[in-house]
Amino acid sequence: MKHRHARVSVNRRPGRPHTLASIRRLVLRLAAENPSWGYRRIHGELALLGIRMAPSTLWEILKTDSIEPAPQRTTATWADFLQSQAQAILAMDFIKTVTLTGERQYILAAIHHTSRRIRVLGTTAHPTHAWVTQAVRNLLMDLEDSGQLAAVKFTHP
Repeated sequence: MKHRHARVSVNRRPGRPHTLASIRRLVLRLAAENPSWGYRRIHGELALLGIRMAPSTLWEILKTDSIEPAPQRTTATWADFLQSQAQAILAMDFIKTVTLTGERQYILAAIHHTSRRIRVLGTTAHPTHAWVTQAVRNLLMDLEDSGQLAAVKFTHP
């Protein structure tokens, strides 16, 4: 009985277990989208996602796919970075104007960097936090209805 259990629990394949294809794709995507990240940083990000993997396995995946170490991949300029991220950037700001009657108005506008499309979200004489929040909610609903929300990243300074 003791020998039978030992035989059943023995790993039948020699060497490391295979890495899932989805994890390999994720590693390669992280390396491509973040050229300044080395294999240790990618390993840390995977650990935050709950993916357990030896750093040496990650290094092998990058080496097998002919991806250079991080210092050789970090030749991206600021313009290259913005161009690669432009599809996901949406910038917003107020434009202050004075009407013909002398009243001050604030226009909230957003621009999508890739398409250069400008959306006027609204105008008000007294922009409050609640007003801006509602204008952004309306924009999000419009983007969601048009299927563009998945490509947009929002950051707060």
